[in-house]
Amino acid sequence: MTTLPWSRPLTAADLELMPDDGHRYELLDGALIVTPSPVPRHQLASSRLQGLLIAACPDDLVVLSAPCDVVLADDTVLQPDLLVTDRASVVANRKVTAPVLVVEILSPSTRMLDLHTKRARFELSGIASYWVVDPTTPSLTAWELRDGAYAQVAHAEADEPWTATAPYGLTVTAAELLR
Repeated sequence: MTTLPWSRPLTAADLELMPDDGHRYELLDGALIVTPSPVPRHQLASSRLQGLLIAACPDDLVVLSAPCDVVLADDTVLQPDLLVTDRASVVANRKVTAPVLVVEILSPSTRMLDLHTKRARFELSGIASYWVVDPTTPSLTAWELRDGAYAQVAHAEADEPWTATAPYGLTVTAAELLR
């Protein structure tokens, strides 16, 4: 059993004490966020998008999938479903310090967190690109950092293809991620 200090905000060191029990444990400004394992439709979209990202990925970058901690601050450690980062940003113990792209696949339990709270934190941390895939619709929405704020650069639904230019060229069709 893990006992956490409830009298203060949690830190990355506290997060390391969490059990490996199939839940996703994240920290957001010292608050613990616990989410259940994703459902198969979520995993299908994630694995298909990961394959597309890997196939197009230049040699100086690497594509990783959850669980992989992105350390934004000592009190903020998030686990996006997918991320792209330069190889030098991958450090010990499943930690990444500076991704150039983070991707979240929406689930009913994480929808509001992914679309608002996490997006704002990734924006504040200076992550250049943020994509959200909604397997229910299906759709993909993408934002890029412009003058310190995210600007929506795409919203593609169903069989509508979208071609990303950042962090590298890649064409994605949301419906294809679920076939």
